[in-house]
Amino acid sequence: MPSIDDPNYLNRDQHYADAGVYRLSDEMALVQSIDFFTPVVDDPYLFGQIAAANAFSDLYAMGAKPLTALNLVCFPAERQPLKILEEILRGGFDKIREAGAVLIGGHSVDDAEPKYGLSVTGLVDPQRMITSGGARPGDLLFLTKSIGTGIINTAIKGGQLKESEAAETLQGMAALNAAAAAAMVEAGASAATDITGFGLLGHLHEMLIASGAGAAIKKEAIPLYPRAKEMAESGFIPGGAYRNLRFYEKAINWLGAEEEKADWLTILFDPQTSGGLLIAVPRQQAGALLSGLDSRNIKGFHIGEINGNRAGEITLS
Repeated sequence: MPSIDDPNYLNRDQHYADAGVYRLSDEMALVQSIDFFTPVVDDPYLFGQIAAANAFSDLYAMGAKPLTALNLVCFPAERQPLKILEEILRGGFDKIREAGAVLIGGHSVDDAEPKYGLSVTGLVDPQRMITSGGARPGDLLFLTKSIGTGIINTAIKGGQLKESEAAETLQGMAALNAAAAAAMVEAGASAATDITGFGLLGHLHEMLIASGAGAAIKKEAIPLYPRAKEMAESGFIPGGAYRNLRFYEKAINWLGAEEEKADWLTILFDPQTSGGLLIAVPRQQAGALLSGLDSRNIKGFHIGEINGNRAGEITLS
């Protein structure tokens, strides 16, 4: 893509930005993102909720307030009942309303495979905007949702788990990152990103490259959804985890037991659907972040620390 020289496109040079930011005034900027995907669950209403929550996460990662949403729909109208589409859209609409945004339209096409998501727009004060590139050595790293959605979804599709046995994972995917975003802005976070298709370590690596720093992570501190590790060890690992591993493996400095390495890396590179926020916060403000999360009924998991090692390097022990 050619470079853009419009000075109001505030993050035009940030290659790992979660969303595009366009300045309207000194105090206000538009934040825009888009995401859609094929069903990750059988329940169409729940799928609509998850897809919508996932789309809003890029805005929340930057501390933006959602404003509007447009539906993006692909659906095989001649081969599946329109009631299914109705339920998908109802799930998305309810999640849009929960986010405090307004659905203002959308677009649909006939397609062989259902797909759903949103184009979303929000507002942020450019002076308070949080990016993925502000982490500094000494900052502490916190995660706001557990890891393992790709593995759990693969196990469900493989007949190893019923959706009813994965309720915590499904509820986690459908949950907005709104409260976590409010807490991190209030606490003065240095940097943040949302955890999606590149897995925890892939998105952390991108944050570190953008920040010109490294990080040390404690694997045992990383929260996993129930049965995610068990399902991974049984081989229910999505192909995206292996692609992420091949692409980012050179960035990993593994200090754990060698016999555990393969299992842990596939879990930590597991592609997440509507994952949590990964937040870097100055050490002296970590208590304020945890207090803000707790007051909003969100669990904050301290998983590591930013250091001065080579940019992008992740030490995992």
